[in-house]
Amino acid sequence: MRKQFNKEQQKEILEGIKQDLDVSIYAKKEFDSFQMAQIREGLEANLDVSLYAKPEYNADQMWQIFTGLDENVEVSWITDSNLDWQQMQQIRLGLEEKLDVSKYAKKELNWKEMKEIREELLKESTLC
Repeated sequence: MRKQFNKEQQKEILEGIKQDLDVSIYAKKEFDSFQMAQIREGLEANLDVSLYAKPEYNADQMWQIFTGLDENVEVSWITDSNLDWQQMQQIRLGLEEKLDVSKYAKKELNWKEMKEIREELLKESTLC
């Protein structure tokens, strides 16, 4: 294990072993220690990590999906690895706020544009 993984990765793997988690899900050289931590924390929380335990997601993207799962929102809206973590965040926040995210969950919009639309939708929803 020492040659295959760096010190930080080894720490995440050992932490999972201590907690009796299935470390085989994240003990892979294609995951950095930050990605491993997100997957380990999802396992600790009994979340379906298969939705984000993929090398195409960076740790920030994984965190957005983890948080969505933890908040019980429909994460299929944010599992597109072409979305950056900030776009994912705006969509996730809209889902948590029970907004119609279809109005802005489009990868061609940057996160600031998404935020403006989300905030406008939120304002409209509070006026009703």
